[in-house]
This record gives sequence, structure tokens and C-alpha cells, in this order.
Amino acid sequence: MTTAGALPGRIPRVHSACGAAFFAAIAMLLSSSPGAAASCEQLLTLQIENTMISGAEARPAGSFAPPTGAEISDLPAFCRVRGVVSPVPGSRVGVELWLPQAGWNGKIEMVGNGGYSSAIAYKAMGPLLRRGYAAIATDTGHTGDDPGFAIDRPEAIVDWGHRAVHVSIAVAKSVVAEFYGEKPKHSYFAGCSTGGHQALMEAQRYPTDFDGIIAGDPGNNRTHLNAGFLWQFVRNHRPDLSLIIPPAKLAAVTEAVVRTCRGKDGGLSTDNFLTDPEACDFRPEQMLCKQGEGDDCLTQEQADALTAMYGGARDSRTGAQVYYGWPKGSENSGHVIATLPGWSLYWADPTHPDRPARLNFWKEWAFPEANWDWRRFDFGSGMKAVDDRLAPVINAMNPDLAAFKAAGGKLIQYHGLADPVVPPRDSIDYFERVQAAGSADIGADASADFYRLFLAPGLYHCEGGPGPNVLDTQAALESWVEKGIAPETIAATKFRNDRPSDGIEMSRPLCPYPKIARYKGEGDPADAANFTCADGHRYATPLPATAYLR
Repeated sequence: MTTAGALPGRIPRVHSACGAAFFAAIAMLLSSSPGAAASCEQLLTLQIENTMISGAEARPAGSFAPPTGAEISDLPAFCRVRGVVSPVPGSRVGVELWLPQAGWNGKIEMVGNGGYSSAIAYKAMGPLLRRGYAAIATDTGHTGDDPGFAIDRPEAIVDWGHRAVHVSIAVAKSVVAEFYGEKPKHSYFAGCSTGGHQALMEAQRYPTDFDGIIAGDPGNNRTHLNAGFLWQFVRNHRPDLSLIIPPAKLAAVTEAVVRTCRGKDGGLSTDNFLTDPEACDFRPEQMLCKQGEGDDCLTQEQADALTAMYGGARDSRTGAQVYYGWPKGSENSGHVIATLPGWSLYWADPTHPDRPARLNFWKEWAFPEANWDWRRFDFGSGMKAVDDRLAPVINAMNPDLAAFKAAGGKLIQYHGLADPVVPPRDSIDYFERVQAAGSADIGADASADFYRLFLAPGLYHCEGGPGPNVLDTQAALESWVEKGIAPETIAATKFRNDRPSDGIEMSRPLCPYPKIARYKGEGDPADAANFTCADGHRYATPLPATAYLR
């Protein structure tokens, strides 16, 4: 018999003796009265159960070159603390804290991770430090960026799935209390993609860890998201593994989609993005080649493949939906790998185009066998086996947020409507399920008191895109948590050339779902002041219940 959050036969979720001692120690530290602040170097001697403080150094104001990523400039003086938390045997979670030496605002904020990467988001920690926050991050319990990190390390899956963020913020709060002599007044979490997944996992599993949470483009239905990537690979490859639709054609597809549907979906006819992709009636057959094949048209085979990818993964025997397709208008969404825009980044492994993306997820997590073959995968019975094994550990799909609401937590979720990585319908579907959870405290009206979803037209995955792609979610969350002012809109800005120094190209308000921003009919359409939040429509046909396993 297994407990929720454990891999059957392999991963116990909780080691009760050491786990209880660990959290008892944290509780004791956090409940202590404010005392004298410790110096940065003194933190090396701080004793926390199952935790080793491996580094504590005072950094002068100026630039800092982190272990990964570009140098960060204009930082105030701070104490850089590194530690390792081992709450159970086989777990090793790295934690990093940046503590302002002066001007602490009394708050703590943790930043999320991306993909399966252990990389700490130093770039996100810098701005927080400048604003006086104690900034926290974790490596999620491993090193590397491929799911293969879990080979012979089953506890690493649990750490990545939900435990690393939880134990990291617990340790961080005790370090902050020791360094400043008082506990933080407010604690926040902000993440996108896997960081958004982490955000929802925290609200569901550990509702008292954070006062406010930002969940961007969350990959929280992880088992089905990976099935969606596999579906794209299968539907876009011939038996000899040659591509049906090459990446070079995606630009023409997106151009045709936007040309067909802009101005008919609640947006403006001058927009170069869609406001409501679900309302777009573009059909791939509209692009059929008339005089030989080219990058600006589709063969019938390619049109059929595109239709299947828009439709999303399905059980071949029953026709039941397994996962959503990606939205129209996201096909060519930009990415750091210029040769693999939009959908093409995940329909195959970028380093091995003849095999599916995230192959080690399937071979090491879902079906731990070296000879697992994607060709034999059944999107019906196969998905049930995957969910039975992994969903209780890595999926964040529980719609019961009553404990988070009772703790006073506030949750802002956003999703780009041109996201080529996580379909926005997954966010919409989860939000609808929270509202329909059946609790009197979490009804359709009451959910707005603590949880709001904002859809961002023209936003790619977490950043970039032709629409207003810089969202001021942080200010909205702080106002909600600290002043009780719920966000009626979130400011979204598009800078010229995506550089703030070049000035504002356009701004729009983001409205809480299901409302959408509509132009008032007069005034500059590039100015958010000339838009108002109007009734939109709710989305129907959710995934079947089997896609919602926790």
C-alpha cells in the first residue's frame, strides 16, 4: 500500500521520524521571539534539523557573477547563503538565499524553476534584492536539466514534484529570522512554467507556506502535458521518422491564422495576435498548396497533421480527449532556439530529432525500463498506467483550495494565449474546476476573493510575444495580500523592440477570466485606458476526469 505522493513500490512520501523532527525544529525556530540579528558569517553555525549551511558570505554592493547565467549589476550589499536540506534519506535539496544587508522590507519571496532544470533563477533574484526582499531559490533536489536525473534516485522525483520548494521555504524562513532577528511579515512565491506548477502545488499541498502566490503558464498537469508533446511527435512524423511539417512552415501557419481571425475574436483588426484563439475558425485546408509545395503552403498530408495537433492527444480506441491541443496563433511562437520556433521545440528532442522530447520522463519515470519504445505507447491504457504511478507525486490538479483560502492566501494565475509549451486551456480548465469544487467556501463567487485567472493575448510562454507581454503581477499581488485590494485588472505592456528603454508600444488591461478587455470605440487603441473589461465566454468540454488525477 502506498500513500499519496509516493511512487508505488519505490518512493515513500514521508519518513515520519526524521520528517517530524525536521518540521518540529522549523516550527520552534519560527515561533521564537525576535532577538538580536546575526552577522552573515554567523549563519554558518546555524543549526537546523537535516540541514547543512554550506556557505554564508557578505557580498559588497555592485555586480555579481552567479555560477550560471549572465553577470548581474547594480546589486545592493547582501548576504549570500547556501545550504542543503535532506529531509529523508536519498533527498538532497539545494537552497540559496540573498539577504539584503540593509533596507530589508520585511518580506521574503521565492522564485520558481523552469522545466526539469536545477538552475537557480539568479536573474529573477536580482530585482527582488534591489527592492529589499529576501530572495530564495532551490535546485529542486538535483543537478542537470533532463529527467534522467532520477536514475537510481527515486526520492529526486518527489523532491522535484513537490517537496523541494516546501522544505526550502521552511529553512529560508528560519535563516531570515536568525539574520534579521525577526520573522518575515509576508512570504511570496512567483514562478512560471515549472515555476507555475510549483506555485499551484504549494497552494494545494502546503497552503500555509506563502501568503501570496503567482502561477504563470503552469505545467501542473504534467503527465498529460508530456503526453501532449508525445502526441505532437507521433502525429508529425512518418513511419520512417521523417518530419511531416518542418519548422520552416510554422511562420506561414501563424501568419495565416492571425490574418484569418484577428478582429473577429474580440480583439482589434490591427492586432498581430489573437485575443481569443478558441474563437478562431482557421482550417489548415485554407493553406493547401496550389502550384507545388513551398514554405508558404501545406500539402494535404501536412494539413491533416496540423488538424490532428490542433485537436490534441486522444485515445485511439475511444476517441476520448487525453490532453488539449495548442492554441491557434502559437505555432511559430518565438524561442531561444531560433531554428526550433514554437511547436517544433517540443515535438521532438532538439538534440535527437528522431526521438520524442522528454524521452527520459517516459523511460525512467513513467515506465522505468531501458527498452521502453514510444511506438508501443497507448494513449488510453498507457496514460492510465502513467497516472497511476506518477500523478499523485507530480501533478498539481487538486481543485480543493479551501485550506489555502482559510489561511488567507491569495493566488494570481496568468497564462499567455500564444503559449506553445503549455496550452492555456489547461489553466482555464483548472480554474473552472476550483469554482465547481462543491465547497460553499470555494463557489464561483467566493473564489474571486482569493484566486483569479488572467489570460494574456499575444504572450508566449512566460515572456515575449507580439502582444502586451510584460505583466505587473507582483504589484497586484502585494496590493491584494497587504491591502486587501483584489485585482480588477493587471497592467500589461508591450515595449518597442521588447526593450523598456525604447518606450511603450502599447498597453492593455488584463481582465479576470472570463472577462476580456474590449476597446471602447474611441481614443488611442494602443492605450490601456481606452479598454474596458467586458463579459467573455466560459470554455466548455473539459478533459475527462481521468486527466485530473492528483
